[in-house]
Amino acid sequence: MHVTDTATESVQPDEDDQRWVRVALDAAEEKLGTNSRAFFVGESIGITDWFAVTSGNNGRQVRAIVDEVEYQVALAGGPRPKRVEGKDTLTWVLMDFGAFVVHVFDTESREFYDLERLWRDMPELTR
Repeated sequence: MHVTDTATESVQPDEDDQRWVRVALDAAEEKLGTNSRAFFVGESIGITDWFAVTSGNNGRQVRAIVDEVEYQVALAGGPRPKRVEGKDTLTWVLMDFGAFVVHVFDTESREFYDLERLWRDMPELTR
């Protein structure tokens, strides 16, 4: 998951996890995911280190993004999701990989929940 820098006592992102988050965002964009972003929340939230967010225009595209993210992360040597929630409605799918969580929204739900608002003070992954 994450590494604690004992010199500064801050939580630092694990390089493998960071790489897999990048793979997940790239996979989402390959399936036309929009405004794909990830935030390092490891210092603030004890359940995961990264929150990634992307969106598709409709349920079919959300499903394609979810499937591609799972496939590409595994292909890169990353973990399989521990659980996936929301595939029944395809308005907000949460993919829990342990060290990172990927939220795949349809456009309307993403605007409504506006999760980025909650994490705007967290470091954002640069690609």
